[in-house]
Amino acid sequence: MAQTDKPTCIPPELPKMLKEFAKAAIRVQPQDLIQWAADYFEALSRGETPPVRERSERVALCNRAELTPELLKILHSQVAGRLIIRAEELAQMWKVVNLPTDLFNSVMNVGRFTEEIEWLKFLALACSA
Repeated sequence: MAQTDKPTCIPPELPKMLKEFAKAAIRVQPQDLIQWAADYFEALSRGETPPVRERSERVALCNRAELTPELLKILHSQVAGRLIIRAEELAQMWKVVNLPTDLFNSVMNVGRFTEEIEWLKFLALACSA
């Protein structure tokens, strides 16, 4: 990489953004940090809430989080008011907040969901889990 004479200009909001990202990563402790980071910054770029836990929620001691009202609230904010969501997109959101895949599959089976999911129906079934 060639060196240029141009000085590097760091936006003033970058340090705060990186600090918030680091704190969220510590709280969430995602299995796939790179994918989670991509989802985090993509959500920020779209003006959406990034996939993070509330401060009050304790991080599970195991690698998998438990489904809590706080995590359901995060998922609901990620869906951003849509009534229908694609299964692949929801599965990725589920994975990003480190929830068990078998629980996702169980809710999918009980709701008999296919490629397109009625979000409020899924949310209600997930709440009952």
